[in-house]
Amino acid sequence: MSLLKRLGGVPEAPPAQPTPQAKPSQPMDSVPEYRSSSLTPLASPPPPPSASPTPAGGSLSALASSVSAATPIGFNDKDQQQKMLDLSLWIVDKIQASVGSQTQLTRNEESERLIQERFGTFLRQSNAPIEQDQAKQLYQMVLDEMFGFGPLEQLIRDDSISEIMVNAKDVVYIEQRGKITLSSVHFASDDHVLKVIDRIIRPLGRRIDRKWPMVDARLPDGSRVNAIIPPCAIDGPSITIRKFSKKKLQVTDLINFGSMTKEMAEFLRACVVSAMNVIVSGGTGSGKTTLLNVLSNFIPDGARICTIEDSAELQLGKEHVLRLESKPADLDGSGLVTIRDLVKNSLRMRPDRIVVGEIRDGAALDLLQAMNTGHDGSMSTVHANTPRDAIRRLETLSLMAGLDLPVAVIREQIASAVHVIVQQARLRDGSRKVVAVTEVQGMESGQVVLQDIFIFEDQGDTPDGKVMGVLRPTGTRPKFTPILEAHGFKLPPSIFGASYPGQRR
Repeated sequence: MSLLKRLGGVPEAPPAQPTPQAKPSQPMDSVPEYRSSSLTPLASPPPPPSASPTPAGGSLSALASSVSAATPIGFNDKDQQQKMLDLSLWIVDKIQASVGSQTQLTRNEESERLIQERFGTFLRQSNAPIEQDQAKQLYQMVLDEMFGFGPLEQLIRDDSISEIMVNAKDVVYIEQRGKITLSSVHFASDDHVLKVIDRIIRPLGRRIDRKWPMVDARLPDGSRVNAIIPPCAIDGPSITIRKFSKKKLQVTDLINFGSMTKEMAEFLRACVVSAMNVIVSGGTGSGKTTLLNVLSNFIPDGARICTIEDSAELQLGKEHVLRLESKPADLDGSGLVTIRDLVKNSLRMRPDRIVVGEIRDGAALDLLQAMNTGHDGSMSTVHANTPRDAIRRLETLSLMAGLDLPVAVIREQIASAVHVIVQQARLRDGSRKVVAVTEVQGMESGQVVLQDIFIFEDQGDTPDGKVMGVLRPTGTRPKFTPILEAHGFKLPPSIFGASYPGQRR
C-alpha cells in the first residue's frame, strides 16, 4: 500500500515524468547521503520560526494539514535519525532542482502547494519504507530546511529551551529549565551548519568567512546568535543561540519565579521612576538582559528612550523608543560603528534615558559621562560576579577609552554617576535570582563606598538539589531616599526593616 493511501486515501498525483537518464527509485537505506550540494537558502529573510504551514491543496494536503509547527522530531535510533535527515535533504535538493537552482521560494500559499506536490512525488521516488508519523515529521523537516533554520527549528519552536549550543555538526547541547543536556539534534555536515549560519546572518547584512570567522546576529524573534567557524573553531562551525521568551516578562513574573521579592520590586520601581542610574551586574547566562527589560518597563511613559546594543535584544514595552545597533566593518575594513560611537551620537538625539545592552569597552567612560551630564535614569549591564567586581569592571573598561585618566578620576566618575547596582546570579540549581541590590554611596579614602540594601542568604540545598535561601533587606535605607520621596515614593519602613522575614525558595 502506498504512503498516501496509508495516510487516509488521499488521491495520488501523477508521477513526475522521468528524464532519459532517470535512475530507478531507491529505498531509504540507499538514498544518497547529504554532503556539500548546491542547496542554498531559499528565503531571505526567513519567516518567524513560529509560523506553521498552511496547506492549500495538492497531493499531500491531508498530510500537510496534520503537521503541527510544534511537531517534535525525535527518534530513538540514531541511525534512523541520520537516514531521515539525509532523506529530507535529498528531497529538498530535488525540489530545488525541479524549480530551478536560481529560484528563491518565499513562504506563501502557492509555494507551499508546490512543495506539497513535489514532496509527494520525490517521496514516492525514494521508495522509503516509512510510517505515517515519520512521514509527517519528514514533511516538517523539509519545510524547516526550505523556509527556516534546518535542524535548529525544532529547538527554536520549543519554548522550554532557553539556549541552543552547537559545538559541532553532531554535538548540540540545550539548556532546558536551567539544566544543560545533550540533544538528539544533529546536522548532516559542517557545510550544512555553515548554510544555516548564512541564513541567519544574510538578512542582517553580516558576514562570516575565514578572514573574519566570528559574527553576532539575531533571529527574527530577537533571540541572540553568536557563530564562529574554522580556523578559530577547531571542531567545525559552532552556533550559540540565547533564546528569549515570546512572552514579555513582567516584574510579577520574576516575583512568582522567586527571583526577587515584592519589596525589592517596589524599591527598584521607585529607583527607575526617580531617574536613578542603574547597572545590572551578573555572569554569563544569569539573566541580565531579561532583568534590564523588566526594569525598563518602569520608565515613565513619554520619556524618549535610546537603546544601544551590539545585537538588538532589548524588548522595551514603550512607545517612544529609538533603537540603535552597532555595525561591523565592511570587507575593506571601513564602516565600523561601535557601541562607543553610538553612545556619543545618542547624546545629540535628545534622549531622556539611555539604555545600553552591555558595556564591554571604552564606551563605559562615555556612558558614565552621559550619566553625569543630565541623562539620569540611564541603565546598562556589565559582566561581574559581585557589586564590588562591577565597580572594578567599570574602572577597567573606562581605562580602555584611551584617555590616560588617573584611576582616582575614573572612580570619582563612577561614584557620582552610578546610584544602584543590581546583582543577578544563576545559582547552582539553574535558577536565577537577584542576589544583591547595592547602593553606591560615594567616595571615601580613594575607594568607592558600597552599601547593600537587599541581599540573598544562601541556606544550602534541599534533598532534590534546589537551592534554599532568603531574600531579605539589610535594614539600611539608601542615602538617596530624599530623591525618591521628592518623586512621590515614601517607602514604608517595612521594606528596609531587618524584621522582614524574607522569602524562602
